[in-house]
Amino acid sequence: MSTPLSSWDFAEGDAITPELTALRPLGGGSAYQAYLAFDEITYGPVVVKVVRPAEVDDEHTRAGLVREATALDVAHHPVTVRGLRYDADGPRPHLVLEHVEGPSLARLIRRYRRLAPQQYLPLAVDLASALHFFRHADVCHLDLKPSNVIMGSPARLIDFSVARQAAHAAEITGHVGTDAYLAPEQAAPGGAYGVPGYASDLWGLGTTLFHAIAGRRPFRDGDPDAAEPADRFPQLLDAPAELPDDVPPSVAKLVHALLEPDPADRPLPREVADALEPELAALPAPRLHWKG
Repeated sequence: MSTPLSSWDFAEGDAITPELTALRPLGGGSAYQAYLAFDEITYGPVVVKVVRPAEVDDEHTRAGLVREATALDVAHHPVTVRGLRYDADGPRPHLVLEHVEGPSLARLIRRYRRLAPQQYLPLAVDLASALHFFRHADVCHLDLKPSNVIMGSPARLIDFSVARQAAHAAEITGHVGTDAYLAPEQAAPGGAYGVPGYASDLWGLGTTLFHAIAGRRPFRDGDPDAAEPADRFPQLLDAPAELPDDVPPSVAKLVHALLEPDPADRPLPREVADALEPELAALPAPRLHWKG
């Protein structure tokens, strides 16, 4: 049996800090809990990532909080959630983030399975524009997946907890990110496909778009407990599945290009946006219904 994670168990109205009042829990991971909170400084709702009680004295966890805050400080883009402030040294280390209204892409996929072109095409262009900027800002997100995308106009990319500069991404020797969305160079860093970097996020974009377009992931599920890397990460050996026949050929070609095993063979972010703009422009205009 797994050991239960430690928790602050904040209820509505509880003080996270003197300036932050909990409204409701939003989830979390092994090291952090996320809460919707009211912020007396910005005087509005925010998202607060709080280090779990058992992790407060862990230097690695605190360093991760600082790393995420630092990445957000340079990743200023309309498609990126904003970091507002952080405290890594207090009794409750935390990061305060902009609260973005809207469902996650993962939630929409669970509910509707396949997204319509009117949804996935602007999403793809939004995310490509963010990845283009990240190369200038020197940020590798390294965990691009549907649950880290908030749908809106524009979409917002969240959770920079494993983000880092390209030089530091290239030093990764373990598995950073989410198994089903890892690029080959993340699944086997330093192997045949090189090291994690900017192109790893293009693979993440490809797997995310495939999932949104097809309603399923491009590769079969791996075994998280497998000793052999290829059993845990089918993307190391398998070719991606085909997209449904009704997907425009130019879109299918682009998505599969993003899933090229060799990072050097994947298109650049601006090439993604340029390839999809004609498909986006060809979409029928929304019909307006006026009441007399």
